[in-house]
Amino acid sequence: MSRPRELSLRRQLLMWLLLPQLVLWLSAAFLAYNMALVYTSEVIDRTLAKSSSALARQVKPFGGGFYVDFPRAARDILEQDPDDRVHYMVSSPPEAFLLGEPAMPRPPAGVAAKAGDSFFYNARMKGMEVRVAAQYLLAGTEERPQLMLVQVAKSRALNAELARKILVDMGLPLLGLMLLTSVLVWGGISRGLSPLRSLRRRVEDCSARDLAPIEIENAPNEVRSLTTAINSLLDEVHGQVAQQRRFIADAAHQLRTPLAGLKSQTELVRAELREAQPDLPLLSRQLAQVETSVARSIRLVNQLLALARAEPEAGLTLQTLDLAQLVREVTTEAVPRALSARIDLGLEAEAGSMMIRGHAGLLRELLANLLDNAVQYTGPGGEVTVLLQRRGHSVYLAVQDNGPGIPLAERERVFERFYRGSAEGKGKGCGLGLAIVQEIARRHGSQLLLGDTPGGGLSASLQLALVPA
Repeated sequence: MSRPRELSLRRQLLMWLLLPQLVLWLSAAFLAYNMALVYTSEVIDRTLAKSSSALARQVKPFGGGFYVDFPRAARDILEQDPDDRVHYMVSSPPEAFLLGEPAMPRPPAGVAAKAGDSFFYNARMKGMEVRVAAQYLLAGTEERPQLMLVQVAKSRALNAELARKILVDMGLPLLGLMLLTSVLVWGGISRGLSPLRSLRRRVEDCSARDLAPIEIENAPNEVRSLTTAINSLLDEVHGQVAQQRRFIADAAHQLRTPLAGLKSQTELVRAELREAQPDLPLLSRQLAQVETSVARSIRLVNQLLALARAEPEAGLTLQTLDLAQLVREVTTEAVPRALSARIDLGLEAEAGSMMIRGHAGLLRELLANLLDNAVQYTGPGGEVTVLLQRRGHSVYLAVQDNGPGIPLAERERVFERFYRGSAEGKGKGCGLGLAIVQEIARRHGSQLLLGDTPGGGLSASLQLALVPA
């Protein structure tokens, strides 16, 4: 399923403010162009009407025909511009050429105009669009009246050119105004969204260790309302984190102490029974089971508390530490238990310090859990090796054994809390060790990986980033 496209508030505001402005500008340009066409058409029609009337006055009846008083100078004035020349024709009777250009387009069929009235129509002449003004005149005598048609035409190219010039003269200032308005809108939106950017930076600076209320000065009411809601949420989260921390502290005190005391009392009772009544094996076995259950309960409580500390909500601070020294210390502490279980525990670490950003307590818990699992499930006579190597800008930490390992089908589920795999049936695990290790690894920006060793055992490894020197 495709991820929905992220919506930017800035983008939405710009779209809803500038898009209507662009539509209005295009509409204004379209209206301006059409109005310019109308006005230029009116001007040209008036010019053509005056020209046809002036030409009609130059045609006078003479005897049985007409006398045209049309000087050559006036004719040259009409025809001097080849791009905008005026075409004319006088015919009497109508459509019988008398003067001008015979190619003049005829009036449309069905035009009924009174003598002396001008009418206009569009036509094509010599491959171009022209505007024609025509006028019927009544000439001659009362005994012999004659009807005369005067036509004057002009190209419509000038009409469109004038309309384009008017559009450019009007559109360019409007376009400049629109661009200026867009810049002002952009600046206004940026200034208006600045309180939201400040709020985002304040929220990004917050952490589980610092949940102080957010203060924003000179912010709009909407941002202040949002800030108030966030502060209410931060206050609630702060209360829950504090409650969780109190629970961890109380649980550590209330659970560890009585369980440790119960284990001590059980050991004392077993010792006294061995001295007083060495022939009571049944009671001794029952006390051994009680002792085992108590030890397992203590381990479960310790793992639960370690898991609670490893979760992000615990708000622990990462510091710079030497991982090589920490690994040596934890491995040394695990030697006595490995010897008692007849396990050959070794450490292969490169010389020198390996500085990382981490939490010493959590990393100790991580390595201790890995070693505990390896020692517990490898079996007597097995080998467990701790590897520590530099790999580029990171350090590689692994615990390898030659035990039975974990089947591939279970390697994903072993990280679930309280899940005990088939190999754990013979152990005393609670199903939390690897879940704790994975949670701690994530807190340090890494991930625990399970693999096979050349000897057929299990390899649990992770990589941690080195601190630049």
